[in-house]
Amino acid sequence: MKSYRFLLLLTLGLYLGSCQKKTSETEHAGHAHEHGEAGHDHEGHNHGDHDHHHDEEEGHEAEEAELTETQYKAAQITLGSVQQKAMAGTIQVTGVLSMPPQQQISISFPYGGIVRSTTLLPGKWINKGEVLLTLENPEFITLQQEYLEAQSQLAYTEKENQRQSELSRENVSAAKTFQRSSAELQGLQARLQGLRQKLSLLQLTPAAVSKGIQNRIAVRASSSGYVTHVNVNTGKAVQANEMLAELADTRFVQAELTVFEKDLSKLRTGQKVQLQLGHETTPRTATVLLIGREITPERAVKVLCKLDQTSRELVPGTYLTAQISGGSTEVATLPESAIVRSGDKQYIFVSEGAHKEEGGTHYPFKRLEIQTGLAQNGFVEVKLPEAVKPNTIVVKGAYDLLSVMNNSEHGHSH
Repeated sequence: MKSYRFLLLLTLGLYLGSCQKKTSETEHAGHAHEHGEAGHDHEGHNHGDHDHHHDEEEGHEAEEAELTETQYKAAQITLGSVQQKAMAGTIQVTGVLSMPPQQQISISFPYGGIVRSTTLLPGKWINKGEVLLTLENPEFITLQQEYLEAQSQLAYTEKENQRQSELSRENVSAAKTFQRSSAELQGLQARLQGLRQKLSLLQLTPAAVSKGIQNRIAVRASSSGYVTHVNVNTGKAVQANEMLAELADTRFVQAELTVFEKDLSKLRTGQKVQLQLGHETTPRTATVLLIGREITPERAVKVLCKLDQTSRELVPGTYLTAQISGGSTEVATLPESAIVRSGDKQYIFVSEGAHKEEGGTHYPFKRLEIQTGLAQNGFVEVKLPEAVKPNTIVVKGAYDLLSVMNNSEHGHSH
């Protein structure tokens, strides 16, 4: 049925264009014959006037379409008005995936040494507690030796202090001797406690040292994450607290959006955000977590969003586009069927009222270029260039009018 209606409109449009052309040519021929003896200047003047009138008609046709009664009924034209509707506004922004500082881990070690082995490679996933590299340093041996010696000496000092305590109670030895023994015991206990803390910095336990002194110390990951930077190699001498590698736990990646100052009033924490990553086809959802309080020189602020579903496969720095849902506002709208597109512009058709002519009723329509905004539930926000009377906008059949206009222009150009 739609194909038959389109063919009928096309045929009628071409027929009208052809008739208009023949009429124009006949009138022009008669006009030239009637004034053929008036002289060369007068004839040229009339010809220029006719060309100017012809150009005006061509420009007029570019913005108007006219249907016969048959075409009007076939197109099933329906007229309507602009409607005020509440639409949920959205803010279109861009941004990147970023890592929170808490999940960016710099690996270092409180002691220097020679790197004897390493498993670090950029892009490798590391689990918490996994060995990253081994270091060798004579100080490691000295520290373990001092701990074992202090532990052995503590056992002797404890027994000696117990003996002096018994002698002091029986008044066999002076109280001064017992006090000196107690002081030595407390000092040795403090030293042993300090050595235990140093061993913990080497990631060694007293039980492990008691089994034997180790000349190499394994440096383990304090957290899980992908290796993002490696600063060591086998045989390299590293200093105490030098940065050895960097990890990033991408399971906690966030969306960092750039929102311009003019949209700040529309933002609040808890708003829902739809994200589209550059390499993904399915959008992700997120929630506004924090809104920055510093405006950049570009008049924008940073907004952090927490992803509803994360994955350790996400890469920090990935470009994204986002839509932040705003509050509802009343805007002027038209049905999507009322808006036609031609090139990169958008138009509506407005009825100029029917009028009687020889051969029947004619229906002229004026085409208006418009600006569109939000689109929701089959309606589109519109901004009209001028006031339009109620019930004069074509809300159904607009594309049929566009087809008639295009066909008329095509026939006229030939």
